[in-house]
Amino acid sequence: MEILQQSFQYLIPLFILFTVAYGFAKGTPVYESFVSGAKEGIGIIMGIFPYVLAIFIMVKSFQASGAHDFFKAVFAAATGPLGLPAEVFSIGLVKPMSNAAALGIFTEILKTHGPDSYTSTIAAVIMGSAETTFYVIAVYLGSVGIKKSRFLVPVCLSADLVGILVAVVVVRLLF
Repeated sequence: MEILQQSFQYLIPLFILFTVAYGFAKGTPVYESFVSGAKEGIGIIMGIFPYVLAIFIMVKSFQASGAHDFFKAVFAAATGPLGLPAEVFSIGLVKPMSNAAALGIFTEILKTHGPDSYTSTIAAVIMGSAETTFYVIAVYLGSVGIKKSRFLVPVCLSADLVGILVAVVVVRLLF
């Protein structure tokens, strides 16, 4: 098993070596192609960066303003009698905006409630059932310069909501 693991560490360098050798064999200017691709990559990053920065500021402002805590308290009051933990709402609310923020909340849930708890199970299923909608929209639409998304945001958020609700129902039935 250890020999197999050691051989995998050479897989990426061998792939790079194969790619360079194949390019030379085909007569492709490998170095020039690499530099050209790097230049294009910088342009793409510069085009996407404002959108990613806007999402980061939106998430941090939402948390710092106290709006997140307010909505969490309202959710807890409404769903407490149903046995749905308030922490689940936090992940469901933040996940469409930022996976990193949702992962931070998920980590806190695991530390607080343990990995085998009902709350952690729902949170884990929601993490896999929802998408980082605003990030994906910003990156994909921003990279190709689309400014008008029309129905894209409502449809994506609706899909996130359905994914979250189904995750809650499935965990309620199976846990």
